[in-house]
Amino acid sequence: MNRPVRSLIVAVLPCLLLVLLLAGPSAAQNCVGESFSNNRLYSLCSSLPELGATLHWTYHPSNATLDVAYRLPSPASGWAAWAINPSGAGMLGANAFLAFQNSSTGAVSVITTVLATSTGYSPAITDEALSFAVHDRSAEFAAGAYTIYATLDLPGNGTAQNTAWQAGTAFSSAGLPSAHPTIGGNILSATRLDFLSGQAVGLSNSRLHRKNIHGVLNAMSWGLLFPLGVIMARYLRVFKSADPAWFYLHITCQCSGYILGVAGWGLGLKLGSESKGITYYAHRNIGIALFCLATLQVFALLLRPNKDNKYRIYWNVYHHSVGYTVILLSIINIFKGFNILNPADKWKNAYIAVISTLGGIALCLEVITWVIVLRRRSSRSSEKSHHGAANGYGSRQHHAVV
Repeated sequence: MNRPVRSLIVAVLPCLLLVLLLAGPSAAQNCVGESFSNNRLYSLCSSLPELGATLHWTYHPSNATLDVAYRLPSPASGWAAWAINPSGAGMLGANAFLAFQNSSTGAVSVITTVLATSTGYSPAITDEALSFAVHDRSAEFAAGAYTIYATLDLPGNGTAQNTAWQAGTAFSSAGLPSAHPTIGGNILSATRLDFLSGQAVGLSNSRLHRKNIHGVLNAMSWGLLFPLGVIMARYLRVFKSADPAWFYLHITCQCSGYILGVAGWGLGLKLGSESKGITYYAHRNIGIALFCLATLQVFALLLRPNKDNKYRIYWNVYHHSVGYTVILLSIINIFKGFNILNPADKWKNAYIAVISTLGGIALCLEVITWVIVLRRRSSRSSEKSHHGAANGYGSRQHHAVV
């Protein structure tokens, strides 16, 4: 491999490694060491992966009951909820406990409600009985956190249950908790727990895992391979020793990016179809536009005219304009994805470092390219002047002899 190509790959390789780290979940609150009022003690605890919440419990095998304490940091003006979903994963169908301050008395209230699947993601909250027995319930607010206490029968006497938790600040006109935010941890706060072993079971946070895969695929494809392919085509072609290697590297990056991008796009459509009532219109529409433009870009290779064809200049204008549009939209959509997933800042900063590094490489190569091009033009002009002078001198000599 020639030197310019090798140098560029060595410079970009660390960027590839950094992007692989983009899927980390946000840090969880540590449940160990927490204490509760009235000297309540629990056998097991779990630091839930979103919203800084923790869950403590004691399971009684003799009668399949559960003593539970759920704690979530929140302003006093907000509300906190914890739920078991006997019918599936997530919010719809969940049997929930909700804690909040009563707007009239200021006392902390706790109610139970079933989030019926028929109402979608805008359920009407009422205080009602759950589908399983609740023997005791209470709540308190202290030290910037709500804590819900409950004793309940586990649905179906099973120790492994789908759980969900939530927080918000919106209230209905009746003074009851209302819609929660639909970004970041608020849409990822669900997992499956085994209350006997204390471990997450099955595909815990499988939806979060798929969202992370969606993010990594798109960051690698639209956010890295496509810009890298453009850098290969624009800057390596100026080196004569890189021809035709630059072309094959360009095609490899673009086709690989397209394949990964389509996989990430398809996974995004699947995730969107599962999130009934929650639609990120800008993120979705930009993603669809990217897929369409990238598909045109890939298939345009089949219509690529020869260099001496009179229509080649129009094809070049189309190819370059669509390519740069894809890169611009890709970067915008990746940051919109960050705002939706809301991971720890280090992952967003890592991508900023990656794309900034690519931008810096492109800037340096732009300068080098122009220096080489201008030198070649100057050299060609000198050669033409020299040949012109030589031809003129020869002509005068020939005329004198005649």
